[in-house]
Amino acid sequence: MTAQIHLVLDVSDLDRMADFYCAALGYQPYGAVAQYRSITPPAGESGPKLVLQRVDEPKTVKNRLHLDLKSDDIEQEAGRLESLGAARMQRFDEFGDAWILMTDPEGNEICVCQG
Repeated sequence: MTAQIHLVLDVSDLDRMADFYCAALGYQPYGAVAQYRSITPPAGESGPKLVLQRVDEPKTVKNRLHLDLKSDDIEQEAGRLESLGAARMQRFDEFGDAWILMTDPEGNEICVCQG
């Protein structure tokens, strides 16, 4: 049996972050209970479930895991994410690849990578 991957992200504002990631990833709300919200790809599409877990403590250090979002036009995609509340941090061009380091509205790292 192959294991399914669900990613869990600690957040402060469940609804705001669920809205952000639904728009950023093209996902849809899946369920909500207590301090959890989950979002998934639309029916018929594949991808991991993202579970948002409300925590009291704020983010204080670099993520040990982050999302890489692939795009054919990283500048356009970074601009779209900025319009949703993300912040652009730095562009990298290394080893023939390019990506833009960004943060979501709560400071969690996201990279927009050349697809």
